[in-house]
Amino acid sequence: MASTGVTTSERTYGTDLVLRDLAIGGEHTFPGVLDYSIARDGRTLLYSVSSRTQTENGVYAFTPGETFAPTALLAGRGRYTKLTWDREQTQATFVSDHGNTNQRSASARYTQYLWPRGAAEAKAVVTTKTKGLPADLVVSDRSTASFSRDGKKLYVGAAPPSKSSRRPGGATPPADEEKVTADLWHWRDGYVQSVQKVRASQERSRTYRGVLDLASGTYTQLADKTLPTVTLSDDGLRALGYDDRAYRARTDYDGRYSDVYVVDATTGTRKLVLSQLRSESGSSVQWSPDGKWGCYYQAQQWHLLDTATGKIQPLTAKVRLAFHNEDHDRPEPPSAYGSAGWTKDSASFLVYDRYDVWQFFPDGRAPRNVTAGEGRKQKIQFRVQRIEPFDADDDERGVDPMRPLTLRAESEVTRASGFFQTSFTATAAPTRLLWADKAHRYLGRAQEADVLLFSASRFDEFPDVYATDPSFAQPKKLTDGAAQMAAYAWGRSELLQFKNAEGVPLAATLIKPPGFDAKKKYPLIVYIYERLSQNVHNFVNPAPGTSINASFYASNGYLVLLPDIVYKTAQPGQSALRCVLPAIDAAARLGCVDEKAIGIQGHSWGGYQIAYMLTQTNRFRAAVAGAPVGNMTSAYSGIRWGSGSPRQFQYETGQSRIGRSLQAGTQAFLDNSPIFHIERVTTPVMMMANDHDDAVPWYQGIELFLALRRHGKPSWLFNYNNEFHGLRRRADQKDWARRMQQYFDHYLKGAPAPAWLEQGIPYIEREEEKEKFNAATPPVAADK
Repeated sequence: MASTGVTTSERTYGTDLVLRDLAIGGEHTFPGVLDYSIARDGRTLLYSVSSRTQTENGVYAFTPGETFAPTALLAGRGRYTKLTWDREQTQATFVSDHGNTNQRSASARYTQYLWPRGAAEAKAVVTTKTKGLPADLVVSDRSTASFSRDGKKLYVGAAPPSKSSRRPGGATPPADEEKVTADLWHWRDGYVQSVQKVRASQERSRTYRGVLDLASGTYTQLADKTLPTVTLSDDGLRALGYDDRAYRARTDYDGRYSDVYVVDATTGTRKLVLSQLRSESGSSVQWSPDGKWGCYYQAQQWHLLDTATGKIQPLTAKVRLAFHNEDHDRPEPPSAYGSAGWTKDSASFLVYDRYDVWQFFPDGRAPRNVTAGEGRKQKIQFRVQRIEPFDADDDERGVDPMRPLTLRAESEVTRASGFFQTSFTATAAPTRLLWADKAHRYLGRAQEADVLLFSASRFDEFPDVYATDPSFAQPKKLTDGAAQMAAYAWGRSELLQFKNAEGVPLAATLIKPPGFDAKKKYPLIVYIYERLSQNVHNFVNPAPGTSINASFYASNGYLVLLPDIVYKTAQPGQSALRCVLPAIDAAARLGCVDEKAIGIQGHSWGGYQIAYMLTQTNRFRAAVAGAPVGNMTSAYSGIRWGSGSPRQFQYETGQSRIGRSLQAGTQAFLDNSPIFHIERVTTPVMMMANDHDDAVPWYQGIELFLALRRHGKPSWLFNYNNEFHGLRRRADQKDWARRMQQYFDHYLKGAPAPAWLEQGIPYIEREEEKEKFNAATPPVAADK
């Protein structure tokens, strides 16, 4: 069991730890505890002490139920932390600067200690003098060491020595007016300065993994600055290393890439086996439990790596089906449908196509469709559902081919879902266990009983928890979340089929108000992002947020439409228009839509699409766009301040889907930027662009607003001070939700315009306005 104590700075002293015997009620109190960890069998408590005097500092072992005092495994002045057990709980490790010079300064040196369970004391196993530890690295307290699965090897984190913050001779720092702080953006930097700033803390805490053979005492350094990331096989004999240095600059405008090495963990020898592995779904190499094989996804196929020889061979190429996302419509390589990983015996690897589960064999046997093609036949997506206990240790390494295989399934057509069962020897289609026109989610299993938990929901049905057995027979409802819904009127959701302007079959979620009357005309609000119809059975808790709440609006008499959108490269705005308007037409053909009262709302990518569509159509009576991009030409080289990443990748290969650089695709950038067509807008538009937006530069909202204002278009821009891309403060969420409701009620229902909509809010009166607004406009949900 990993340490559950809180790691704190050297000057922080521990707190009281209370160990209580739940059977008899007795308890022990241990003062000054900094870290602690209890063995899985409950018979040994390890804890470290940090006291003001430091004389009691150390790591102690205590056996509950016995009368003797805790045993000091190592004690004295110093810091003790990172307590970790091996898998079998037969030994533990920790780090300490005990006995090292300068131990109270930033340059303290740490030693890795090992304690065989039951031994009288811990022993030092990796020190600054350990052979094999590079001269420029030391044992670090920044990361927690771990054991190999068999407990024979210890994986240790090493790092460059910490730099002391003390100035030579006690000199004082320069006065503020003499201090210079400047960032240099160098064209040869791997990552631009904004990315380096975001990652600075992570880089200061970075460690490089080495492996200690506990039997021989041999230490081998595996990772360093040239190969910073390594993952080890279960037996600790080999590692896979990832080096992305040559490709870091490409992250500005493309994806992430790495060269992959096989590393001999006994010698540290490296062998390049794969160049330019792109960070797509499934792209990291997945170890087989026996460490002989690795599987990874690249260029629309899964591949097999022999970790002994470095030989690579295609795994899925002979099956004439797509194992990549067939609906992918971004100008970048499509991701994989995914995998269920290796079987426990390392004899096969489980891969998903669009619908079915496939079993591939490293020994060259013909692949096998585990679900017998039933998924493709019925357009049902089967995915392996692991049903191990809640607190299971990691004994189950991979899928056990000797046990029944549980599958979660979902219809691509109706979005009904449930659970099926098959086996690795079955030749027939999987057996249905539970199936309904609901969204089912597996939650977990009891540790010591064959009791499973799952939830089931619809738009109008709370996701209550059910208990059942592995056959999903006779589920028993354990919760009653629906009780809190009883006082309110709830809408119902359904799927609406339509085709976009180019004849592509699509679907939309249509949510109808309670007591829906097909002969009545209702105002309609469209909410957009990308594909949304898959959410038809999702329960939407009525709560304020960054976007409209479908349950709340349906309860208050609105139709809500969530259409699917598909895209063509270099035509993101036009693509949205070709999908959204036909979806509205399909809803209007039902005869229940008031076509003079259609509104639209979306945030981020949805906000951009709305801004573009308003320059091309007058179909909407009112629009709300959150965090919109108004000018792709200036947004292209903006910064996503949350990650520090330049936004170029978003347009060249990502969601914005231009597919080319600004210089190579200038016309596409101009065609898809709303501000260059703003004079065509006829729809009132309310926007939100927050000054701490960490994804979309907030000046994009300002550009769009100023363009609308310049041309005399009714427009409003809310900036929630110090807020981010999505609203985080509940007070701001409530304020925005209420203003959206007032805005849509005015334009779509004819309600009186609120004062802020007509008169604005002067800057010097904004605090007083907010107080009056909050007092006067409590949220309203329709009663039954």
